[in-house]
Amino acid sequence: MNKELKEALDILEKEKEISKDTLFEAIENSLITACRQHFGKADNVKVEIDRETCDFLCYAEKEVVETEEDVEDPVLQISLEKAREIFKEAEVGQIVHVEIKSKEFGRIATQNAKNVILQKIREEERSVVYNQYFEKEKDIMTGVVQRYLGRNISINLGKADALLNENEQVKSEVFKPTERIKVYILEVKNTPKGPRILVSRTHPELVKRLFEAEVTEIRDGTVEIKSIAREPGSRTKIAVWSHNPNVDAVGACVGVNGSRVNAIVDELRGEKIDIVNWDENPGNLIQNALSPAKIVTVFADPEERTAKVVVPDYQLSLAIGKEGQNARLAARLTGYKIDIKSETQAKDAPGFRYEDYLDDYEDEEYDGDYDEDYEEYEGDYEEPYPEDAESYDDAGDSQE
Repeated sequence: MNKELKEALDILEKEKEISKDTLFEAIENSLITACRQHFGKADNVKVEIDRETCDFLCYAEKEVVETEEDVEDPVLQISLEKAREIFKEAEVGQIVHVEIKSKEFGRIATQNAKNVILQKIREEERSVVYNQYFEKEKDIMTGVVQRYLGRNISINLGKADALLNENEQVKSEVFKPTERIKVYILEVKNTPKGPRILVSRTHPELVKRLFEAEVTEIRDGTVEIKSIAREPGSRTKIAVWSHNPNVDAVGACVGVNGSRVNAIVDELRGEKIDIVNWDENPGNLIQNALSPAKIVTVFADPEERTAKVVVPDYQLSLAIGKEGQNARLAARLTGYKIDIKSETQAKDAPGFRYEDYLDDYEDEEYDGDYDEDYEEYEGDYEEPYPEDAESYDDAGDSQE
């Protein structure tokens, strides 16, 4: 048994995660390369390696000719006399196996054989690392900040380094070397120098993956993140839905005393997170998305994907948010173009009044008896904007 070779292969398999079959193939190719260097050709050279004992045999297949004078190419032919020294029953025209001693190889041939093995090991090592990180694409990993490369940051992910480009960094975040951070794997490319990994701290999926890791109900599928809108470093809104009526989706994400969401906020360096309930009714969904602002009513048009929202006068600035952030995130979260006005502004604005929709309803749905019904309806709502906005949203949606 070739103990030294076996031990070396065991170590390579364990440390580099390279299969023994690949290593055996590399050894076989290296021996064939050495023969080609030593003899000038290797078309008739065969290599056999015992996978259990690691003993190997290198031989050349040669044709038996009658005399030494008949040997035209010593690499491909052998005289009958010499053939019978190896195989007593050899006959002219037969193919015999002539063992090649690897110790006979010259220094250059040996060096080339060594290089073939090392090259194969490097290729396989890069392939193993690439496959390992390719499986992590579109997922999050914990990395260690190494150094700044200009405005980019090198992040060590274990067996490979990743690049955090400037446009994937949150402007308010400053990292120190050796600091541990979580990053979202954007892309893994296979290059001759090894895998090239691009990561992000601004991608909305980073927040989603953090919730999946932190919230058991999301991980097992009980609670689903339906939509997410993010302005990195400032605020994120997510809409969640529970497939189990006994499980509160928002409560599960917040955790006891906010423990779950606070852990994510800490990882995102203080980025605010709003968690709202998803609703199939667009009016209710938009109302939830604009929280914490209070809403008087919502007129949603599912076909045009637009919505007109009325809020109390004192809630207008809160609904719009600083520099329009709250309204902007709500629009991204719901997929609706949202127009917000206060009650005072809405009195004279087309599309923000009940009567704008009641007229359409009268024309389309009611016959000559409508006048009496309309008077009753008008009597129920003396104020232009009822307090029970939610019940009106339901009616408004059914009309649309």
